Amino acid sequence: MVDDKVACMLKAKEYEADYWDGDRRFGYGGYKYLPGRWKPVAQALIDTYGLKAGSRVLDVGCGKAFLLHEMQLIEPGLELVGFDISKHGLASALPEFKGRLFRYRAQDAYPFGDQSFDLVISLGCLHNLRIFELNTALAEIQRASAGKAM
Repeated sequence: MVDDKVACMLKAKEYEADYWDGDRRFGYGGYKYLPGRWKPVAQALIDTYGLKAGSRVLDVGCGKAFLLHEMQLIEPGLELVGFDISKHGLASALPEFKGRLFRYRAQDAYPFGDQSFDLVISLGCLHNLRIFELNTALAEIQRASAGKAM
């Protein structure tokens, strides 16, 4: 590999445009919405956790919120919220989610009360944290969840 791996990793760890939509050596290399791509995951979450209209779901590290969008298509009555550290990811979310997404770090105390959500998910974020950050993030996920965390 000709690239300087450390330089590429450092650029990727910024989690901004280069990571999401830049050259593949920095991350996804173009993370676009593909209708139905997240549908099987969304359906499995809804079925497994018995989510229905009025159920509240938090996505920690939601990125561009494509999974949340697919969940909303399947069950329009879900109350969906997500956060991510990436300004670019959040700005690239589908328009209907703009008011339900915000910039935040997974390892900080969440701005929600205890058991605020029926389900808290985090599919692409926690592996990026250091151990001490992970301990805090997991404790916050558990605290904000009404017993179901994935």
